[in-house]
Amino acid sequence: MPASKKPARSESVATALLPVSIQPGNIRYAPGVRAGRWVFATGHKGTADFVSGMAPEVIDGAAPRHGMPKHKKEARRIFANLAKVLKAGGTDRKHVVRVDQYYTGGQVVPAYHEVRREFFAGHVPPSTSNLHQRFLLAGQDMEVQLMAAVPAKGFEAMQHRPKNLPVHATSAYSPVLTCGDYVFVAGQTAEALKTEEGPIDPAARMPAGHLWKGTPIKLETEFVLERKLKPALATVGNTLAGVVKAQIYLRDVDDIPAFNEVWTKHFPKAPPATTIITTATPGFICEASRIEINTISLHHGGRTQKEVIDAGVATAYAGQVQAVRAGDLLFLSGLMAVGPGGALASTARIDPRQPQFGSAVQLQMDHMLTQAQRICRKAGTSLGNVVRAQQFHTSLADFNGAWQVWQQHLPGQYLPFSAIEVPALGVPGAVVMLDLWVYVP
Repeated sequence: MPASKKPARSESVATALLPVSIQPGNIRYAPGVRAGRWVFATGHKGTADFVSGMAPEVIDGAAPRHGMPKHKKEARRIFANLAKVLKAGGTDRKHVVRVDQYYTGGQVVPAYHEVRREFFAGHVPPSTSNLHQRFLLAGQDMEVQLMAAVPAKGFEAMQHRPKNLPVHATSAYSPVLTCGDYVFVAGQTAEALKTEEGPIDPAARMPAGHLWKGTPIKLETEFVLERKLKPALATVGNTLAGVVKAQIYLRDVDDIPAFNEVWTKHFPKAPPATTIITTATPGFICEASRIEINTISLHHGGRTQKEVIDAGVATAYAGQVQAVRAGDLLFLSGLMAVGPGGALASTARIDPRQPQFGSAVQLQMDHMLTQAQRICRKAGTSLGNVVRAQQFHTSLADFNGAWQVWQQHLPGQYLPFSAIEVPALGVPGAVVMLDLWVYVP
């Protein structure tokens, strides 16, 4: 267990929406958070009341084939819950700026897309979808995160559909959305620009029959940046320099060093806060794909400025920044319990001579949350203003232990958490990684 300490004051101005306590364990969950002009809905599952597991009408063991398909029922329940959060936060589905979906398999997606198209009535915001191992609830096959704006003059969601970024009709999302000074770009893969040339675009794949005519992850990363992300940003007059947050999904943890070579080359001055997350295999719309990238940017020439935060916190990968502040939002790079050289910190390691005298997940969580608070303080806010907390575990059996550490740092606070199980993390010995978004009042 982490050493006892006096909890830091939360100083929270972010407001939990529809908070519940999940038993047993008294897990305090915030299905939504309102923070200034933003509303966040995180960790949404097919529950009826947020506290009682999957809804009975979704998991109908006695008559599973009596009504509509299970995944359609699951998606309907999720979107009904999202609608409640949006209403409680003072906004609605027309002002959603981003949606992230995780699934256990490709067979889950078509039914979900049917419900999503109906919910958004032809105006699906930028979307990211990929496949993962496991979620928190028994019978759960999908999990959704959502971000929305509280509309005001000059702060309305505007969707853009550039013709050079084709989107499957079944998905129907807008690749780019702007809201005030913020630009949201959907998850981009190396899927072929011309369907007949796919599944992977010819420019992003190894020549047939050659073993060493390129590095697959470098080819795909370069393609996504040059042929997908740059054109998407250019439609609203932006460049890569304005990117403040990126989530990178990789199916192979060993691709991280080669990916980072390409990534850092494209961000020579001020990289965005970056989180690298491993997926299942396959993990993307194309079975052969190795990577998906989504981003949040600031408008070139806008009033809101990009500020790199340096609080002296070690990062998992060379060249990463600790965090980026973008106006009233602070984005942290993916946090793991590492020391200055990128290896697991000594204070976060279990003593192999007495392995039962500590908990790896609790030691690592304590290290990460302490460092996260340092970053927040440097940026002018507090960890108590967290609006989206994604946890990526190598085993979801660790979730409850991780939760106990949250409560030591933010006692009594309802948290907007999502927890999923991933096959690996980039640092040997790491059992959990955090991706934190924080409001700056």
